[in-house]
Amino acid sequence: MDRWHVGFVDLSGRQGLLGQVEGCTAQAVIDWLAERDLASRDAVRFVAIDMCTIFKSAIRRVLPQATLVVDHFHLVQLANQTLTEVRRRVTVTHRGRRGRKGNREWELRNRLTRSAARMCGEYVDALLDELAGLPTAIGTPITAAWHAKEDLLDLLATACTRPDREQVRDLLYRFYRHCADAGLPELERLATTVQTWWPEILTFLHTKITNAGSEGTNRVIKTLARDAYGFRNPVNQRLRTRTATTRKARGHLDHR
Repeated sequence: MDRWHVGFVDLSGRQGLLGQVEGCTAQAVIDWLAERDLASRDAVRFVAIDMCTIFKSAIRRVLPQATLVVDHFHLVQLANQTLTEVRRRVTVTHRGRRGRKGNREWELRNRLTRSAARMCGEYVDALLDELAGLPTAIGTPITAAWHAKEDLLDLLATACTRPDREQVRDLLYRFYRHCADAGLPELERLATTVQTWWPEILTFLHTKITNAGSEGTNRVIKTLARDAYGFRNPVNQRLRTRTATTRKARGHLDHR
């Protein structure tokens, strides 16, 4: 029994979990979608996914008419992860060990990953002052990574404002410029990822479609599996999962 499952969720909020298959492969996704009737497949307009090439290739093959959307939560998570990787690397390089209590960059780790838009201006200024007070070999790259992260967050925040083409262009250029000027491999990798997935990111900026429904369903599925101390029968797992995640299907399960 494969521990990894793929869930298909109706993001319109009407049907909940549409299906669940074992295995996290492109073929598993293709097979499930191919079993749907042609009218159902043609009715799909948008598909929200995380930045997974497996899902991307499967959707392109079976649902060529659908527009892919990258979920912004995973972009924010990736930006914070990149900042953390920079902080850890420069700490090890400069101090010869991992960060710990007494190292100011380690003590600021949670504040670094917070969005500046959700902080008071005085706290943002204090954070930048703290970084400026660190040894140059530590403070400079962390500050550069923080600015790049905030640039990406500013770009994603325009999804709620109906941005015009010039605004998106200027914010994207600012993000790329900071990544290029920093000369950090972590930021170059982040910029490459954004460039690779830019059409799907731009679709998010215009539609504000996310896979929050999928993430919420995944949380319910994981909680259900923990409460059951795991499942040995995949059929029972799918039935229990469908009961817990599909409102209209409760009491009307298909036991085939």
